Amino acid sequence: MSRFFATGSDSESEESSSADELTPKAPGGNFKQSLLISDDEEDTKRVVRSAKDKRFEELTNLIKTIRNAMKIRDMAKCLEEFEQLCRAFLKSKTIVDKEGVPAFYIRLLADLEDYLNQLWEDKEGKKKMNKNNAKALSTLRQKIRKYNRDYETEVAAYKENPQESADEEEEKEAGGSDSSSDSDGEVGEDGVSAKAFLKKKPEAAPEASKFLKTAGDESSASDDDEDDEDWGSDTVESGSESSDDGEGKNSASLALVFLKKTQEGEKSGDKKVSKKKKLKKKDRLEEEAEDEAIEEGGGEWEKVKGGAPMVKEKPKMFAKGTEINVPVVVKKLNEILQARGKKGTDRAAQIELLHSLATIAAENNLGQGILVKIKFNIIASLYDYNPNLAAFMKPDMWKKCLDCIDELLDILFEHNNIFIGENIAEDSESLAISDQPFRVRGCILTLVERMDEEFTKIMQNTDPHSQEYVDNLKDEGHVCGIIDRLLDYMETKGSTEEICRIYLRRIMHTYYKFDYKAHRRSLGLQGETKSEQDQEESEGEDSAVIMDRLCKFIYAKDRTDRIRTCAILCHIYHHALHSRWYQARDLMLMSHLQDNIQHADPPVQILYNRTMVQLGICAFRQGMIKDAHNALLDIQSSGRAKELLGQGLLMRNMQERNAEQEKIEKRRQVPFHMHINLELLECVYLVSAMLLEIPYMAAHEFDARRRMISKQFHHQLRVGERQPLLGPPESMREHVVAASKAMKMGDWRTCHSFIINEKMNSKVWDLFPETQRVREMLVRKIQEESLRTYLFTYSSVYDSISMGTLSEMFELEIPTVHSIISKMIINEELMASLDQPTQTVVMHRTEPTSLQNMALQLAEKLGSLVENNERVFDLKQGVYGGYFNRDQKGGYQQNKSYNRDQKGGYQQNKGGYNRGGYRNQNHQNHQSNY
Repeated sequence: MSRFFATGSDSESEESSSADELTPKAPGGNFKQSLLISDDEEDTKRVVRSAKDKRFEELTNLIKTIRNAMKIRDMAKCLEEFEQLCRAFLKSKTIVDKEGVPAFYIRLLADLEDYLNQLWEDKEGKKKMNKNNAKALSTLRQKIRKYNRDYETEVAAYKENPQESADEEEEKEAGGSDSSSDSDGEVGEDGVSAKAFLKKKPEAAPEASKFLKTAGDESSASDDDEDDEDWGSDTVESGSESSDDGEGKNSASLALVFLKKTQEGEKSGDKKVSKKKKLKKKDRLEEEAEDEAIEEGGGEWEKVKGGAPMVKEKPKMFAKGTEINVPVVVKKLNEILQARGKKGTDRAAQIELLHSLATIAAENNLGQGILVKIKFNIIASLYDYNPNLAAFMKPDMWKKCLDCIDELLDILFEHNNIFIGENIAEDSESLAISDQPFRVRGCILTLVERMDEEFTKIMQNTDPHSQEYVDNLKDEGHVCGIIDRLLDYMETKGSTEEICRIYLRRIMHTYYKFDYKAHRRSLGLQGETKSEQDQEESEGEDSAVIMDRLCKFIYAKDRTDRIRTCAILCHIYHHALHSRWYQARDLMLMSHLQDNIQHADPPVQILYNRTMVQLGICAFRQGMIKDAHNALLDIQSSGRAKELLGQGLLMRNMQERNAEQEKIEKRRQVPFHMHINLELLECVYLVSAMLLEIPYMAAHEFDARRRMISKQFHHQLRVGERQPLLGPPESMREHVVAASKAMKMGDWRTCHSFIINEKMNSKVWDLFPETQRVREMLVRKIQEESLRTYLFTYSSVYDSISMGTLSEMFELEIPTVHSIISKMIINEELMASLDQPTQTVVMHRTEPTSLQNMALQLAEKLGSLVENNERVFDLKQGVYGGYFNRDQKGGYQQNKSYNRDQKGGYQQNKGGYNRGGYRNQNHQNHQSNY
């Protein structure tokens, strides 16, 4: 090493040692030399780094770990490392205040936030995560959103132009590496790195390298620009050699040349660095683009040169000159079908090939038999386009499927000599044109059933509140048309079992629809315009007639329980929907389905639940309040009406239902246009419970053994009572609770105003077909039940009350009031008698007052306490039953003053409250036993 370049050395010993270190050594001499190194020489190997470098290196290492965890979706690791990164960044706050927030840190915050948002939106991916990762994802997302508020401007600037931010970061790193040498420098054979060497001579080494580069050939310099990557270390060695050769020259002229050339060398070096940056940037962009393409497309992308696009020719079906006949087409069809289901098969191309084959068969007039066979396979391929069972057909495939089925039915209707069936073997098929009829293996009914299932899946997977759902629902007319055409075909050529199957498909598209035209005809209304009247006359039979005909055929001919069960439930649903209460009730009772429905499969159970709900709503419309309550009780008391009716899933823990079960249950959901309004259902149930429960509560106010008719209604009452401030009711439940409180006081007008008003009309009552009739029925029921409640509550206050007064109070006719009071007296609910001449109700003073009721309850409790004490005392004495075997003379039980029923007290009254009767009966039983 020349001393000319050793300007940064401190002593001659260091120069000599550094020169010796660069000379190659034998491999075996490293150990001995390491023993002979002095403390001073060891100090030269140490790298002195600034606090900034240390802190930033710690941050970059943590960022690398976070990025690696992001690649493998390890959210728990991401969260742990992010917390460490925040702590490390807090430690380096003083440096950050001086230098500013580093760009790589902002880049990580922005990338991490985008990555977490992308994961959060991926619902399927989140379900597959384990519990720890899902919890860590939620926590980390909240933390990063909160943390990024402090760096909103920096993150926004990075997101606006991420490429420039990355380039600035690289320039800063490159500038830092130029000022302080590369930390990852190459290590020489003797163990000393180039970095340590350049540290000792920070100025001379780059100057020498630049000087030598300008002295050399321009061609060699350009080669070095393109090829050499570690140009710093190479030029250091070449500089040392040239400086040894030129020691005898004039030092002044050499210095001048050296100084002049270094400026040019610096310029050339800057150009070279900028060129390298551009190349690196370009390579990086290309790599990122390739990675994205591979991730999206699943394979590598092929670079195509510019120019006119090349048109790929379709593969030829047959070789030129081949005679096209039925065996050749069948052979080609089998070749296409052999690739079906195999990995890597292009399903769309397979469908196109089958269409081309059908066209060729039609052009060559090979007969309708081969055409039907190809059509069967085209429809099957369309169904197989989505291998996933849960996936639904795309709109273009769905349209193709409907068109193909229509074409197939057209062929079958036009040519009566085509026989199709699953029982026809492939060997016995007759596809060629001959005197014999065509025989083709296949089942058109199975294809139509699958088409119906695909339509249901499309409706299940479409947003019900979008225009797309309405557009898809318009296809139901096309689907029903295909089913009707197949029904006509099967009635002539199908077996009984097949006819039952297609009848059930037709029933399933009819049972839930309200027939407005039939309803208007039943009311004697006609269409407003002449065109509507003509349309009504031209239309066929009512839906009730269609349902009756199809269902009765299934009842008579079906051999499978499932089809018959579904038909019965649909028939009951249709009767109930059209307010034919007695037919629906009788059919339900005759079928005995409620006895064994728990053994049916889930879709049938959902249909049963829907039928029972519709039956309850029908009973409510007809004024059968008790029947309506009984029908709706099971569904509403469970608290899972939404799930039991197949109208949505409730949120549950993963322990109760895993991802696979959730997918299965989603496939069972009923499409939105078939839903039953859950708010209407709950309102009908609560109003029915109110009309039954409030009079019962008034009649048994002081009865300790009073039972609840509806737990859900009582729960709503308790919720209303717990509210500290009672404002005007807003929700449907609050309206019913407020009406219940008014009915409890006998105020039927207030109750009526809470149940029937504009808000309740828009939410519930206007949804019924015969809205006005339902409202009138409700008003009548509220008046009657309020009268009953009033008599139960205030009968102890009156000696007698006029029926005319009651009629005016509750706006009821006198015969109606008379019948209500008579029923109450007959059922021993009211202790009174009717005075016919004066039209008054005379109350009997047999019912205890509230004070007497409380006294009786206290007496019962004291009596039971005495009995328990006596038993405990006898057990201690060792004589069990001594209390009951006491002498009858003057015993406790002969105390006539206590047992009031001996003197004609309250218990003697057959129609009154039998207080204490249960206790006395127990005493007699115990005496007889002992």
